[in-house]
Amino acid sequence: QVQLVESGGGLVQPGGSLRLSCAASGFTPDQYAIGWFRQAAGKAREGISCIGTSDDMAWYAESVKGRFAISRDSDMNTVYLQMNSLKPEDTAVYSCAAGLGSGDYYYLCAHSGAPDYWGQGAQVTVSS
Repeated sequence: QVQLVESGGGLVQPGGSLRLSCAASGFTPDQYAIGWFRQAAGKAREGISCIGTSDDMAWYAESVKGRFAISRDSDMNTVYLQMNSLKPEDTAVYSCAAGLGSGDYYYLCAHSGAPDYWGQGAQVTVSS
């Protein structure tokens, strides 16, 4: 059974940091690109960062570039999103997703219909 389980969401003040984790199981992780999407209230879901099989195979949306960092464990089973300098506009439900084709990490992020599997989502709220 395929599972993607997010953890690490919560409430943080502007300027603070959070780290999200996505634990993958039930499929061969090194054959998949994995990424993070977010959906704020009343807005469309957007891909913000996706990764292939190494940290240098990564893509970031302009809105998070320089503030967020995606990484992947050596066993490929866990993907992290380190979020720094958080802003109120980062408030959203964050979901991880996986798509077949570890080299297609940009395509995964650019097309919300691309993922084969989704996690349940984690709320991130940035507020003072």
